[in-house]
Amino acid sequence: MTPALLFFIVIGAVCLAAAVGVVSSRAPIHSAIFLLTNFASLAVLYITLDAQFLAAAQIIIYAGGIVILILFVIMLIGSEQIETMADHRAWTPFVGVLLGIILIASMIYAIAGANTPVPAASTLVQGGIPETLGVELFTRYILPFELAAVLLLVALLGALLVARQPKTGPKHEA
Repeated sequence: MTPALLFFIVIGAVCLAAAVGVVSSRAPIHSAIFLLTNFASLAVLYITLDAQFLAAAQIIIYAGGIVILILFVIMLIGSEQIETMADHRAWTPFVGVLLGIILIASMIYAIAGANTPVPAASTLVQGGIPETLGVELFTRYILPFELAAVLLLVALLGALLVARQPKTGPKHEA
């Protein structure tokens, strides 16, 4: 067993254990810390795949932004309210198991039908190099890129509408 393979197995086990910790932890703070560990171990795996740009984006966007945002929401709402909201939904474990079974079945189907040839190395995005990634995003994948931008805009507008407080009291006319 080579040291590189051993390192991959250890980091993969840490990543998998952190993912299980995110889902199985009862405390929201612990889930957020497990999520941070998962994102950091994924960044290490990206580095081992020679994708330094993706590793940096993983740390900056997900570990630095998303997890901090989740922690702020938990701190502002209070973990007691989150735990009481989760107690009212007894059906969620069943939905999670069903979605897990669907995911595993689709992975088995994809692996069983993986007889497609691999494209040449020149057509792949090589190692997450920013120049190559940018050229690929804004030439070949411009439509999915723009659709993702529209999806994020709609999500932002939806979050603003949900978070907007209803006006109470008498209306003031100007």
